[in-house]
Amino acid sequence: MRSFKPIALSLLSAAALACLVVASPAASSGDAGATASARTPAGFFGIDPQTPLTEKDVLYMRAGGIGSIRIPFYWGAIQPSARGGYEWGATDEIVELAARGGLRVLPFLYGTPHWLSGKPTSLPIGSGRQRRAWSAFVKAAVQRYGPGGEFWTEEAPTGGVGTEYETAPAPAERPLAMPIRAWQVWNEANFFYFAYPVSPSRYARLLKLTTPAIEAVDPGAEVILSGLFGNPDAGGRRGMDATKFLAALYRSPGIKSTFDAAALHPYAFHVEDLEALTAETRTVMLEHHDAGAGLYVTEMGWGSQNDPNVVAFEQGIHGQARELRGAYRYLVRNRGRLNLEGVYWYSWKDTRAYTECHFCDSVGLFRAGRRFHAKPAWHTLVKMTGGRARP
Repeated sequence: MRSFKPIALSLLSAAALACLVVASPAASSGDAGATASARTPAGFFGIDPQTPLTEKDVLYMRAGGIGSIRIPFYWGAIQPSARGGYEWGATDEIVELAARGGLRVLPFLYGTPHWLSGKPTSLPIGSGRQRRAWSAFVKAAVQRYGPGGEFWTEEAPTGGVGTEYETAPAPAERPLAMPIRAWQVWNEANFFYFAYPVSPSRYARLLKLTTPAIEAVDPGAEVILSGLFGNPDAGGRRGMDATKFLAALYRSPGIKSTFDAAALHPYAFHVEDLEALTAETRTVMLEHHDAGAGLYVTEMGWGSQNDPNVVAFEQGIHGQARELRGAYRYLVRNRGRLNLEGVYWYSWKDTRAYTECHFCDSVGLFRAGRRFHAKPAWHTLVKMTGGRARP
């Protein structure tokens, strides 16, 4: 683990939050939810949204006790051309929307541009040009959204952000700064969907490039490992179990100095499997004398359709709520033993957009669409956080 002293993210002032008419979730919660919320730090309950967000989505999240969202900073989209510079528009919108609603943002940096590699899943370590471009991109992201970043200090464009905005004040201003202080390096580096070839040593090289680039701009930032898919159904260069990948990563000389927390994506058929995956991951960390490093669950979820034997991780409408309840009970109760810093549910709303992700169409806490048709899983999560089902 790096020598790291956590620095809390700046929060919106009480007056600013009052303007959003978002009351404190614990104030109207039941005893069980309030107790669970009291045992967890700010931002512990997070969401991985898979659909575009509006102001109303953020209001629902805040009312429900959600304190953080995890979003991709896809390098290939932000820098589509070697000569064209960085296009921050899409990330600006979501970062601003989150800040206005008092949500922290955890970005994961990934996706090599086509002008550097034929595949976005190829880690940018193969040539000097790739390494220089990646380091420059990482520095630019931290310079824009980190403490004192240009995003927080420059004048905002008129028109607001999010589809719920009809007008914006003139002149427009950025929200009170909520700089990004934690950065996740790549996504599922142990699975060919996001990294190919799967290689702990190649990922170690990426870390050793990334951490100095982040620290050069924000020495106090937290660096989080790629979320590791628990048990990929592929081997060799296409996949490696999370615990094996992490153990191999630890064998890279000096690697503990490059990160502050590990991360896991414990997708599983049942809660018992999630518990085993999480405990085994922490055991690997302890076996490598890294007890001070934190642990995140940066993705977990179950679908609400009812065909687990056909599509993995689907348990039916009530089974989804059951598995969610069991998972959060285990993670909250064992937070200290696991040194668990945050848990992100995948995802916020259902979507029909995916073809390769066979459970993404039912993994949301709400049905697809602009309306907020909540599933039982949302009401279950709200009880765990001590929040409210509606703003």
